[in-house]
Amino acid sequence: MLAAIMVPGTQGGIWDIRETQRPTVPPGHILVRVYASSLNRAEMRAMRNLRAVPGRPVPAERAGGGDAAGEVVEVGDGVNGFRPGDRVMGRCTGGFAEYVLVDAREAMPAPEQLTWEEAAAVPIVYVVVHDALFASAQLHAGETVLVTAASSGVGVATLQLAKLIGAKVIGTSRSAEKIEKLKGYGLDTGIVTGSEGFGEAVSRVVGENGVDMIVDNIGGDVFPACLEALAVGGRFVTIGRMSGVLKGELDLDRLALRRLHLYGVSNRLRKPAERAQSTKRFVADLMPALQDGRLRPIVDRTFGLGEIATAQAHLEADNHVGKVVIRVQ
Repeated sequence: MLAAIMVPGTQGGIWDIRETQRPTVPPGHILVRVYASSLNRAEMRAMRNLRAVPGRPVPAERAGGGDAAGEVVEVGDGVNGFRPGDRVMGRCTGGFAEYVLVDAREAMPAPEQLTWEEAAAVPIVYVVVHDALFASAQLHAGETVLVTAASSGVGVATLQLAKLIGAKVIGTSRSAEKIEKLKGYGLDTGIVTGSEGFGEAVSRVVGENGVDMIVDNIGGDVFPACLEALAVGGRFVTIGRMSGVLKGELDLDRLALRRLHLYGVSNRLRKPAERAQSTKRFVADLMPALQDGRLRPIVDRTFGLGEIATAQAHLEADNHVGKVVIRVQ
């Protein structure tokens, strides 16, 4: 079968599309014929880490693709609820391939109403955002949430799920064009942060009273400004670190005086049983909305498997609004 493999290079990893062996199916797993898989920023981090340095051990090659959508081909022992021919989507390792193994606990039905590309956008981003808004910070109808880097895959998913709950959404972007496009997806208020400092731009719109929740996709460099923008009892959720800045100053007085709550949300470091629980909650809460059309993932662009390097460049250039997807077959 064809698969996209991350291979170490002198400047970081490079993509190699090659023939690999089709996986055998262990207990508790399903083998999926992949039609589409979304590109996530985790791939870019992994590529940067695959740097071949003279005099050091060469890093191991890695299979790319953290989620996928396709058709069940084979079911392993102990699996209930799935059979060959079923449309599914789920988190995995090696989704940029014609076939991939998926832990059955992390697999979900892929509604007929979704294209393969739309279904491929769900398993990582939408499940993580659901965990942030529903399970962790518990956003409610009528509250206001500020989303940083709102045009990113996580940002757009946050916008959609928050609007589905009945919340008001403020989004930031360095691009006025992206803000206008996001308004078409339900964004209530946009903040263009390119011409002035992030904190100043946010403060001008939010004011002294602040917002109920902030979902941050940028990183530590905007952390102090985000705390300043929270209302009394406000909740701060960190999901992405797009800027690469992993530390930010914490004003303990602000934290205490405003009785703020801080949440960290991650998929990558969770144990399989924990990811299985988040998948189960997502299906219970949001599968009906995916099935009846109230929620439809936003796909920015689709690339073929042989165009994966171009797709990565498109994502790294930050020109997208929504998810970038790889069409496998």
